[in-house]
Parts: sequence; C-alpha cells; structure tokens
Amino acid sequence: MPERLVVSDATRVFPLELDRRYPIVVRGDGAWVEDSSGKRYLDAMSGGSMAATLGHGRRDIIAAAAAQATRLSYVHNERLTNPAREQLAAELVELGPPGMTRVRFTTGGAESNEMAIQMARSYHVERGDTRRWQVISPAQAYHGPTMATLGLTGRPGLQRPFGPYMPAHRHIPPSTWRFDPSGRAALAALDRVLEDVGPENVSAYFCEPITAAALPAYSPPERFWKGLAERRERHGFLICYDEVVTGLGRTGHWFAAEKLPLTPDIIATAKGLGAGYAAIGAVLCADHVYQAFANGTRRFTLGHTWDGAPLSCAVGLKVLDVLRSERLIERVRAKGPRLRDGLAAALDGIPLVREVRGHGFLLGVEYVDPRDGRSFLPPELGVARRVDLTAMDLGLIVYSTMPTRDGFAGDQTLFAPPFTTSDPELNEMVARFAETIRTVARSLEGQLE
Repeated sequence: MPERLVVSDATRVFPLELDRRYPIVVRGDGAWVEDSSGKRYLDAMSGGSMAATLGHGRRDIIAAAAAQATRLSYVHNERLTNPAREQLAAELVELGPPGMTRVRFTTGGAESNEMAIQMARSYHVERGDTRRWQVISPAQAYHGPTMATLGLTGRPGLQRPFGPYMPAHRHIPPSTWRFDPSGRAALAALDRVLEDVGPENVSAYFCEPITAAALPAYSPPERFWKGLAERRERHGFLICYDEVVTGLGRTGHWFAAEKLPLTPDIIATAKGLGAGYAAIGAVLCADHVYQAFANGTRRFTLGHTWDGAPLSCAVGLKVLDVLRSERLIERVRAKGPRLRDGLAAALDGIPLVREVRGHGFLLGVEYVDPRDGRSFLPPELGVARRVDLTAMDLGLIVYSTMPTRDGFAGDQTLFAPPFTTSDPELNEMVARFAETIRTVARSLEGQLE
C-alpha cells in the first residue's frame, strides 16, 4: 500500500506544523477527497480553508479557465485591462450591498484585507485628513498572515514573535455569551479606545460581520452594530468588513453585510470568488470612498502582479454563473438552519458541547469543561487537536481552534461544507462529527475528574 501520510522529516516542504502527519490527497469529487492509499474523506471544510465552496472536480469551471487561458491568460493591470476583469467588477458591484460602486482585485484574503486598510488610510489622506491612521478591531479575530493583517488581531499567540513589526492597532473584546451578551461592554470598550487614541486619529473599524476561524459563526448582537454605526457618523472613521470567508454565499447571502443594520464603507472578500479553482480576491468600496480619489490625486496604484488577471477573473465569472444558475445561495440559506439544528440535535446530551452556532453553511461548535458547563477546557488537554485527528480517522475533515492566550475563546470547531453537498452527504457529515465528539468526550473522562 502506498504511503498516505507525510511527516516533516520525509519531505522538502516546510510544513506549518512539524509534528503533524499530513495525508497526501490526490483527487476530489464534490464533497469528497481521496488520499494516496484510497481512503476517502467527507470534506466538511470546503478544501480545508472554506475556499472550495462549489466542491471538487467541477468540469464547467475547469473548462472556463481553459478557454480563457487559450485566448489570454495574463496581462498586468497597471497599463492594461481585459474583458473578464471589467465584467467581473461590474457583476460584483451589482451583487454587493447598496452604494458599492468600484472593485479592486487581489490574489487572496490577506491581500484583500491589507488593501482595505490601505484604501481606508488613503481615503482620509485624499481628503486632507492625514492624522487618521489608527485601526480598531475585535481582539478575537483572524485576518491573515501578513504583518499588516496580523496587526488587526489582538491575539498574542499569533503575533509572537513578530511584535517589533506589528502596527500598534487597538482592539476591543468580543461580545460573546460568556463576557458580553448584550454588546454594551464592547461599545464601552470602543468608546474608551476612541477617547484614548483620539477619534480624529482613527482611520477605520475593521471586523468580520460573522467570524470564521477565530470564533466560528459568531456575530455581535444588534445593539453593537447600531452603536458602531452611530459612532461612525459621529467620529468620521470608516467601517471595513472582512468577508474573505462570508462573501459569495457562505452565510446564505451574497454578502453577510446584507443582514446587518449598517452598510460598510469597504468590503474585502476572496475565498468564495475563486471557489478553490483560482487565487482571486476583491475589495469593494462605497462611492464616497472612490470619489475621494476621483476628486483628489486620481491615483491608487498599489497592487500585485496577478491582480485582475484574465484567467482568475474568468474563473470568478464562472463561479458567479454557477451560484446563480444552480441557485446555490438560496440552497445554503434554506439548508443552513436545518444543518445547524441537525448538528445540535446530534450533539445534544454531550456535556462537552456548550453551543452550536450557524449562519448558512458556516457553523461553529463551542466546547466547555463538562464539570461546570461554562469554563474553558484546560489547554494542555489539546481537545481541538483531538477532535481534528479523531475526525480524520473517521473519514471527516473539520477544523478546530485551540484556546487563546488572551482568554477570549476556548476549544471550538468549524464546520463549513461545500454549497453543493447533497442532503445524504450532509447527514453523513453530521453523523461522523457526532461520533467524533462522543469519542473525544469519552477519552477525556478520566482526565477531568
């Protein structure tokens, strides 16, 4: 039987975790992937990073990419444009929240988020308000691995050892059931930060409308969003949404911003736009943001080599076509609550599980110490890692997060299947995940006495 696992001392790849054994995945079909030994896994994480939203092996998207490559695969955006880029920008503006009028393309989520920061800062400079540079964001978040995007999170475990390179942005605690279910404390924290740094120095508030990896499927209460909108109006900063995960259908809407009581000024998105078939991201901005440049220097030249390339934009156009023609966003919106309820029912009665959250096909399972039903699990137990490894043994791919050093989050699991996953496959994912959690809970019994 061929080897199906790679370890760090048997590869020239520099892996993310040197102590992890990596299955060698050789093919995929829909919601399934297969490793080199022939073992098949249900992919409840859309490729592992929530990017493969339309499943694996879609010949129509592959054909669209091949057709574009035959005509023209690449030209640079600084001096040239191309039909696919122009059309994709026009379609994204139509799909975005009201008021979004322009699009800049990138090649991924971190680039989109970083460009959003740059755009917000440049907007204020274009208007002559050069003091504004400070960004405020939720502490418990993840926006990417670049120096600028790492500065947006307040999680010390992610920033270490890059502290000397980090911009000194400020953070506020999340409004979770444990710390701030009403949102009042988060607004009070925001007011304290604004007072401390001076609201005239704040460029943007940067957040996920619905959190993905850092607090799976969490969103602050409505009171917070309304209070944030009031403070934007009063103080003049912009609001930027990281919709790298939630954009293009993941929550059952084209953008998660559609369901919130405020419209952002800038939206960064990525994963679902390429659906795992091309590296592409986008930044959408409201018209008043664009007009600041149009009435100012008439330049915003920062970009990257593959931004808006014909090949990646052709894939993006085909992804939008599939989402529309197969009514997949409507499917996610309809199936999402049933998937959440089914997952909650399957996990009911397991004291390890405190909460199952869900928005469309973005779900989160939060674990607690079963001895009191509230406290975080001891980090040394490695519950998140146990969940992932047990799930893999059972032929299921999920993604779990460990407790954070700031004390805002404990062990949690993300559950984010492709939009095309059939009902029987969704049911099987739930069944395998429930077996995973029961197995992990049993393994903890002797360690939590």
